Amino acid sequence: MAAPKGTYTLVFELPEPTRITVGALGECAFPAGGYAYTGSAFGPGGLDRVDRHRRIAAGERDVRHWHVDYVAGHPATTLRTAVTTVDADVECDVAERLGSGPVVGFGASDCSCSSHLAHRESVRSLERAVDDAHRTASR
Repeated sequence: MAAPKGTYTLVFELPEPTRITVGALGECAFPAGGYAYTGSAFGPGGLDRVDRHRRIAAGERDVRHWHVDYVAGHPATTLRTAVTTVDADVECDVAERLGSGPVVGFGASDCSCSSHLAHRESVRSLERAVDDAHRTASR
C-alpha cells in the first residue's frame, strides 16, 4: 500500500544562535529558538518523506537534497515534532499562517511565498501555532 500524501511541518529547536550553510542559499544566520519548515509530499513515497527528514536529524543519513536537510542535519538542531495534513495541499497556506523566518527563499523556490521557514523565540508557542495552522488550513 502506498504511503499517504499531504502537507507536513517539521518543528526544530536551536538552543543558540548558529550559522548554517544552506545549499545554494549560502551561509545563513539562525537566531536561537524554534523553527517550523512546511513542505509537501505528493510525489513518490508521499509522507514517508517525513521519516527521511527524521533520519537526517538523527544523523542516520547524510544526503542533503532540500534546504531543510541542512537545518535538520546540523548537530545543534533537534527535531521536536512533525505535524501532517493528509490528502490536502495546504503547504503555502500553512507557511503563510506561520510567517516567514530569517531566511528569504528557504523552501520556497517553486512558489511565490517569501519563505517556508518560520521562526519564533518560543518552541512551545511555535508548536501550538503549527497545530493551529494545520487545523485551520485543512478546512
